Amino acid sequence: MANRYPLIFNPSARSQRGRRTLRFLMTHAQRFALYASQSAEDAVDLARSFAERGEPIVVAAGGDGTLNAVVQGLAGSSTALGVLPAGTMNVFARELGLPHASLRRSLDVLDAGYVKEVDLYEANGHAFVQMAGVGLDAQVIEETDSEAKKMFGPMAYLTAAVRVLGERPPKMRVICDDGRVEEGVCVLAGNGSLYGGQLKLFRKADNMDEMLDALVFTEAGYKLVLDSVRGLATGAIDAGNSSVNYLQARSFKIECESSVPMEVDGEFLGRVSEVRIDPAERKLRVIAPENPKEGIFASVLQTLINLPRK
Repeated sequence: MANRYPLIFNPSARSQRGRRTLRFLMTHAQRFALYASQSAEDAVDLARSFAERGEPIVVAAGGDGTLNAVVQGLAGSSTALGVLPAGTMNVFARELGLPHASLRRSLDVLDAGYVKEVDLYEANGHAFVQMAGVGLDAQVIEETDSEAKKMFGPMAYLTAAVRVLGERPPKMRVICDDGRVEEGVCVLAGNGSLYGGQLKLFRKADNMDEMLDALVFTEAGYKLVLDSVRGLATGAIDAGNSSVNYLQARSFKIECESSVPMEVDGEFLGRVSEVRIDPAERKLRVIAPENPKEGIFASVLQTLINLPRK
């Protein structure tokens, strides 16, 4: 008999994909013990209770917000995370090589049961599995309306981004665990290589190498956009005369001259003046494809990057 997985989902998801996910869960209800979370805190508590009673696998069905809440509850345990990607971005699902556009095939991955251990980090004690952002990136998330996200998906972030890029951000210092110091106006820390979908922003990142990658943007506005676009096109955002510095370390401390927004795994956490990013005490066990396949966009982009230059 197939396993019956404890599954946590957000019943208030009203997007088209959210409705499709709910229909899928109802159709396959015999495969799951379904738990509808009332809030992110409720999802954390549910996941933690399953881990404490020794459940081998807990499934998160939803977007990156639902996923991060379940990760909070599983952190420090031996319970494996299963993922049914049903959000707008599904960044971590893409990082794992999950068939993020197919719930049916993602369920097949769960049934195959291949377990991978990935690095888990904490930003001011809040666990994250993919990335954290301090400054402009987090401000875009803070100022993007939830209804706009439901209607327009990733495009909803553009309006907020244009507005935020016109502002003058406060400065911050990034201090590595080995003593290196960099200054900038925005910091992105990547446990995996992907940012915002299939954009491979952290080219050196590997979520199993016990190292965290960080991009420190030293300038805002037009220069930030230009260097980011050029970096994505060439595969090296910090190359040449770029205003972006690339760091790798086991942990970071970020000191800000004034309060700035912070996000983890695409979820806005609030405003901070100091951030500590450290490895969690234990890695995260996750159900993943044994032989992941790269997305079409990512593979085409990589092919273009690797074309010989005349």
